[in-house]
Amino acid sequence: MKITLISDTHNKHEQITQDLVGGDLIIHAGDISSMGYECEVNDFLEWFQKLPYNNKVFISGNHDWLFMNYPKKAKKFISCCEEKVRYLQDKSYKCVVGKEKAKIYGSPWQPEFYNWAFNLQRRGEELRLKWEEIPLDTDILITHGPSWGVVDEVVGREGDHLGCELLAERIKVVKPKIHVCGHIHSGHGYHFDGTTHFFNASILNERYVYGYKPFSFDWNSKTNEIIFN
Repeated sequence: MKITLISDTHNKHEQITQDLVGGDLIIHAGDISSMGYECEVNDFLEWFQKLPYNNKVFISGNHDWLFMNYPKKAKKFISCCEEKVRYLQDKSYKCVVGKEKAKIYGSPWQPEFYNWAFNLQRRGEELRLKWEEIPLDTDILITHGPSWGVVDEVVGREGDHLGCELLAERIKVVKPKIHVCGHIHSGHGYHFDGTTHFFNASILNERYVYGYKPFSFDWNSKTNEIIFN
């Protein structure tokens, strides 16, 4: 399965088009916009649905207010391209590519980060319950924020982890083959712990400049082996 991962494009998605190689699946891990204005969401969806991938999946991030405050409006936008694009908000999607299958689950929540969208109290019960909803048979997990201790550091603050402790605990239980996130821009990177491939797929740096290339790779859904392109 040929997969590309991106996150945190913040209205600058057109800048990365030339670096998207095409394939079976593209995943966007949230923050498609600056403030979730209708015009921003519409512009992103117009772009996203035309990309050369057979399956296109995205979630919201803490900047994507439309999906939190006006879910009915957001649903109308998505309905216009739902045959080409899948939006996941605490739900799953089964991606089938030939003989390969992957159950994908997406969720936008994260520990409280200033006063942004989809924030819940760090280590709080509401956040724990959100992570409890992640199905045990999830192959690819998409969350906007990282789990604690993995691809979640800010440049200049090494050792200061900003990921979610409760999410890290749930990942140990679910054991997804791939976990995709963004949110902490300078946490962009990859880590494999022997069970889960962790990706922070942010493409903008801390100055909101396109500084990190999308991840593209071939993935064997049965053996969980990855070959980077």
